[in-house]
Amino acid sequence: MKARIAISLAATCLVLGTGVGWAAKTATGPGIDALRSLPPTEAAAKALAAAETLAGKGSWELIAVARVHYLGGDKAHGQAIFDRVTSGKPEGSDWQRIGEVYAAAGDTAKAEDCFQKALALNPKDDTGQAEVGTWYIRNGQREKGEELLGRALARNPDNVWHYVRAAEAYLKVPEGR
Repeated sequence: MKARIAISLAATCLVLGTGVGWAAKTATGPGIDALRSLPPTEAAAKALAAAETLAGKGSWELIAVARVHYLGGDKAHGQAIFDRVTSGKPEGSDWQRIGEVYAAAGDTAKAEDCFQKALALNPKDDTGQAEVGTWYIRNGQREKGEELLGRALARNPDNVWHYVRAAEAYLKVPEGR
């Protein structure tokens, strides 16, 4: 009798475990098999759809998905996601990340607007000041950039990354992230 109960319990656990494992696998996205045989643009679209679903309401995750849309040629979809993220109470880091996408796309006015919002929300963020200052220098606004780098270095004079950012800006080296 005990053996029969143990076998029934083991079989039940096996069935439940398999079901939970399968549900977890299908709930997290299509997996590589669903992407492997598709042409690149279709595979990318399917991957982005899964990523957007998995991102939920996470601002950084949604910004990352929007970045791929925006820089990948679907600016309208990327912009719609940016608008969704910024319609609530975005943090300074959200504005900065969106600004970096605009900067990469060459949308200078949009990038500057986002960077200014990021700086306004986090006026003591020396890392943000150094990064935005670097962007200004790269874009021919050396005085603005040096002012921000100066603030960052005054606040945190031993931060190696502030000096790396300054050197990148002066030499116009692309961002190293």
